Amino acid sequence: MEYTGFWKRFCAYWIDVIISLPIMFLSLWGCEQSRLFQLYWLLPGLVIGLGFHVYLVRTYGGTPGKLLLNIKIAKVDGTDVGYKEAVLRYAVLFICSLVMSIALVIVALDMTDAQYFSMTWLKRQAYMVEHTPVWYNVANITMSIWIWSEFIVMLTNKKRRALHDFVAGTVVVRNSQVTDN
Repeated sequence: MEYTGFWKRFCAYWIDVIISLPIMFLSLWGCEQSRLFQLYWLLPGLVIGLGFHVYLVRTYGGTPGKLLLNIKIAKVDGTDVGYKEAVLRYAVLFICSLVMSIALVIVALDMTDAQYFSMTWLKRQAYMVEHTPVWYNVANITMSIWIWSEFIVMLTNKKRRALHDFVAGTVVVRNSQVTDN
């Protein structure tokens, strides 16, 4: 199998970010409209994340960025990934994101509308992070360590597997090299 290198995976990630921009802008717009938007957005945001990182990976072998670059996530034996592998690949980021989102919802619920809307976007974000429970910081640090470790691990093995690939038993290869189940 021809394993996909760091730069192609990195480009696929940025394509996914660009594709996700409308959803990110919707989220930012919603936060400007309602103090409780983060609460309202919690479940839909989680479902969108699961759809993007689990459903698309299981169904099509990758996120849009990977598919546009003709690369695909597969099991180490070259067969298609299942839901188990897709969930395992996304589990750490999902849990960290969920914990951080819940912490921000708690802060928003503790504010009044007047307090929330009296601040600029940047001041509001700083205030909210400053007033989150301590476990927000633990999740944030965990996510940062995880992401940097992903890069280090990917750059230090021949198959260019990231940590989530080792956890899930997956590799990223040229799309034409994957066999069907």
